Amino acid sequence: MLQDIRDNSQGVIAKIIIGLIVAMFSLFGVQSIIGGFTSLPPVAEVNGEEISEAQLQASVQTLLNSLGASADSLDQSLLEQVALGQIIEEVILRQSAQNASMSISSDRIDRSIIDSPQFQINGVFDPDLAIRTMASQGFSAATYRDSLKQQMLLSQVASAYTSSSFVIDTELSRMAELSAQSRDFRYVSIPLGVRTLDTAISDAEIESYYAAHQVDFTQDETVVARYVLLDKDVIAEEIEVDESELRSQYEEERAAFEGSAEKRASHILFEVGANLSEEAAVQLANASLQRLQAGEDFAALALELSSDTGSAQDGGDIGYTDGSAFPEAVEVALEALALNEVSTPVVSEFGVHLVKLTEDSEVVFQSFEEVSERIERELKSAQVELIYAERLENLSNLAFESGNLEAVAEELNLVILQSEAFGRAGGNGVFSNPSLISQAFSEEVLLDGNNSEVIELSSSRALVLNVLEFNEASILPLDEVEPEIAVLLRTEMEREAVQALGDEILTALEANAGLDQLLADNALEWLTIEAANRGAANVNREILTQVFAMPEPVTGDSEHATVSLANGTFVLIELNKINPGTLDSMAEAEREGMTNAIIADLGNSDFQAFMSNLQQNADIESRVTEEAF
Repeated sequence: MLQDIRDNSQGVIAKIIIGLIVAMFSLFGVQSIIGGFTSLPPVAEVNGEEISEAQLQASVQTLLNSLGASADSLDQSLLEQVALGQIIEEVILRQSAQNASMSISSDRIDRSIIDSPQFQINGVFDPDLAIRTMASQGFSAATYRDSLKQQMLLSQVASAYTSSSFVIDTELSRMAELSAQSRDFRYVSIPLGVRTLDTAISDAEIESYYAAHQVDFTQDETVVARYVLLDKDVIAEEIEVDESELRSQYEEERAAFEGSAEKRASHILFEVGANLSEEAAVQLANASLQRLQAGEDFAALALELSSDTGSAQDGGDIGYTDGSAFPEAVEVALEALALNEVSTPVVSEFGVHLVKLTEDSEVVFQSFEEVSERIERELKSAQVELIYAERLENLSNLAFESGNLEAVAEELNLVILQSEAFGRAGGNGVFSNPSLISQAFSEEVLLDGNNSEVIELSSSRALVLNVLEFNEASILPLDEVEPEIAVLLRTEMEREAVQALGDEILTALEANAGLDQLLADNALEWLTIEAANRGAANVNREILTQVFAMPEPVTGDSEHATVSLANGTFVLIELNKINPGTLDSMAEAEREGMTNAIIADLGNSDFQAFMSNLQQNADIESRVTEEAF
């Protein structure tokens, strides 16, 4: 039950509803587009309602899109059966809703469209965007409304089952006993060590292992490549920019820059309107100013009095200005204020303000030394782009026309470089690039000895290569892998020694004889854990999993188990007690999560039973499988 809840609570109901919605869109959206064409025989009938071939293929494509697959990679007949099943479920559910006289109001449909983010620009509904988006999905406004109505209707039916379940305290208590359960245990860990160092590994053992596991010592085929690299950074180094050009550009930028100041302000606004005249607003502002001068906090007063509730939540902060962001009257007031000073009442088109200057910083143009590198880089940029594009085209032509790299390198003044050996899995640096690896092992380059095509590594680097050396796959000689084999054999010997010691300790534990001495002789000791829950962070996860898989000990006795961890450590576990969980021991969020999970599971079961009943009582004929459902 607990695992069912965990599995089914991960959006199962949502997945069902989404699946139905997807099928519904396929059913209605495509139908509106193809309705004018000659119809083919239906692929199925549900209680007399036909399902067309076009609807089925649209549903198949939707299914493929959701899987991220292509039609060629999956069995077409299986896809059609799955897609048809989705359509049939949607039709049955819709017919059930119609028979129950369920409906969705026009106002609710309109509100759903207006509130949809896909039809909004900056949070505001845009009719033109809505029409274009609907059209891109194959809908007119009318067919989209109808499809949305069906979608909401199906959701309403599903919600009637998934949202009506409940759980009683008795069920919660039983689940809490299991999910909040804790266990008292102790364990001994026997890590791999040096127990077998006095046992030599013979040459014969190494040779035997090598002969039996040669596939593990196979070196993949590799190539060594020669290549030329075209790099924008190298081109940039070729270009020289005179200092006079840099200074000229600097002076232009400085002249265009208008030294400005950024100010940050807060305000308390008294909005003028039908209920408050400008005169009354000024009086309120003056009264508030007196309170500020008496020592009250500006932020607290803004929260209490300001009509601008948004800024009031931030102590009245309205952000930064360069002299043009705020109303002119407010900007004038800011210019006259000292830091942290509050203005007298300021009247603008928004009402009456008390303005406070909270930050004031002068923006100064950087010195030549600070920006010269940037200016040089920008002046070179246009030239670099032009030269790179020209050389890239030449590189492509020369690589195709020349039988070797020498001609390419000489023509473009490039250096021929050589790679380390790399295989089909790739190598280091640029040789991990998939396109490069594919080219290096292509038939034209590897077998025919041609130059590769231009391989663009990024927007600023490209290369051409050819293969200098090809090394076939081979088995590494014994002398190269002998140290590796010795380590493997030693590790296996250690595992066996640890296992034997663990078995010996378990025997002593069960016989209740000689255990303490055996532990002392091997410098081992028990580690006791009390009241560990399933998510205990102070216990190795593999050990914890084994502990919670063990049966409850017989009263007055204990349960024993062993587990070998992934790192080779042998662990002997003694489970002493299981402590049932209680609702009171669970945190509020944990109790709520468990309750919601149970309700979701029950709701899903109810909905599945409802759908199963509808299908059993429906008259369904399918020509995809050539048999009735």
